[in-house]
Amino acid sequence: MTLPERVRRFPWPLEGDRYRYGVNVEAAPRAHRTAAGEWGGTVLDPHAGYEAELTERAEILRRDPGRHVELPHMRAAGWDALLHLLAEAAATDPAMTLSSTGDREFHWENSRLGVSRRFRFGDEDSLGEPPLRFAASQVNDDLVLLDEREGRLFADAGVVTFASNWSIEFVLGMSFTELHGPVPRDLADGAIPRAERFLLGLQPGDCYRRLNWSSTVGHRLDASLETYDEWGAERGSIGDLGETLHLRVEVQHLIRLPLTGSILFLIRTYLLPMRELALVPAWREQFAAVLAELPDEMADYKGYGEIRPELLEWLRR
Repeated sequence: MTLPERVRRFPWPLEGDRYRYGVNVEAAPRAHRTAAGEWGGTVLDPHAGYEAELTERAEILRRDPGRHVELPHMRAAGWDALLHLLAEAAATDPAMTLSSTGDREFHWENSRLGVSRRFRFGDEDSLGEPPLRFAASQVNDDLVLLDEREGRLFADAGVVTFASNWSIEFVLGMSFTELHGPVPRDLADGAIPRAERFLLGLQPGDCYRRLNWSSTVGHRLDASLETYDEWGAERGSIGDLGETLHLRVEVQHLIRLPLTGSILFLIRTYLLPMRELALVPAWREQFAAVLAELPDEMADYKGYGEIRPELLEWLRR
């Protein structure tokens, strides 16, 4: 049987039959073989779903401009992030090019979206919009910029349309520790302080990544607090479990930007329905083992608490 492309390219998040939170970072990019295929050979992944996801992001931002927020001192970091991401995208997809046409003058072409933009680095009028906002219109990933002050990190800018149970507008200006307050066991186990120390040690140009996983009902990228009235109600009526319940995986890249030293946090979200997860026997067996052993508070936080018995029966069947 030939597996669907999104299964073959899916970033499988589990190793072994037991899961606990941890820093769990690795240098990126680096290709990973899985039981279904391969993922991770590039930082950006503009493959299937690229155009549809960016159309959805544009519509979300039109309805709710508050998904793009930034403190005034972060505009230089926004330009740094824009140039870095456009260069990365051009190196990844031949349909995209970034060329320098003079001193601080650039020309961006993205034939997949029909975009051609000439701009002067640092000149917002030439770009026509804030640099972070334009960057988010060209890559699938949600974008967060972390600023370093007095040995701590703060979430001071971002464009986030595909959040999972959080809000970029709400967390703007929060410290790294405050951002992760709701995560169970992390502070007690020391993972969050270790992660912040690791990030503070990154050198300009360094790029690392980690995976996070949870659940989503339906093929819903936007599971933010802003839309809780929609997806919160959906969780109570899953119906066809194999078709409706999705494994949600975030590939999170952490990049120390070269010009400003800010840390760019990329969040790329992938969704896989249980029906397609079960096409890979090794994944089905491993997911069932991890889910059965997962502590109750972690299962609840990841959205599997109430449905765990039914899901385990389904996976084992």
